[in-house]
Amino acid sequence: MIQYRTLQKQEISRELFRDFIRRQEVTDCLRREGEKWVVKPDPFIDDWSEEDYQTLVRCLRHTVETDGFVYGAFWDGALKGFVSVEAGLFGGEHRYLDLSSIHVSQDMRGKGIGRMLFQAAREWAGRMGAGKLYISAHSAVESQAFYRAMGCVEAGWYHAGHVEQEPYDCQLECGL
Repeated sequence: MIQYRTLQKQEISRELFRDFIRRQEVTDCLRREGEKWVVKPDPFIDDWSEEDYQTLVRCLRHTVETDGFVYGAFWDGALKGFVSVEAGLFGGEHRYLDLSSIHVSQDMRGKGIGRMLFQAAREWAGRMGAGKLYISAHSAVESQAFYRAMGCVEAGWYHAGHVEQEPYDCQLECGL
């Protein structure tokens, strides 16, 4: 049985991710051409290096330290999915909160974990006074299908920092 709970700063360490498999085999991605989004072949394997895991640990701990939300899915005591939302509204009238990460371990995808994590993020953001979640989302067609199923649409306002950091991401929003 999958258990869901808020993560505490002291438990967020490299060891927490020992049974987490980031690997995603990507074949097609959405790319912006003029005013339209089109599917383009762009095969690659997305995975995290040890340095990426260390960065992730620092970022998630920072999220907790700054009153953000970090929520995990556990199966048999092992972390198999997580979501994070940063505190601090931005985007003026849009009242966005940043869904900074959502990942499900490769061995547990397709079991509804992502949907449960996303819903928990939506609920938390709503309690914090947000009007929408902002997502700088991976452009893989599978990732985009997930976000569309969650009710996400193209963002009405683009966060320049996100666009600069990940120019191939799709900038999305989800009303609460």
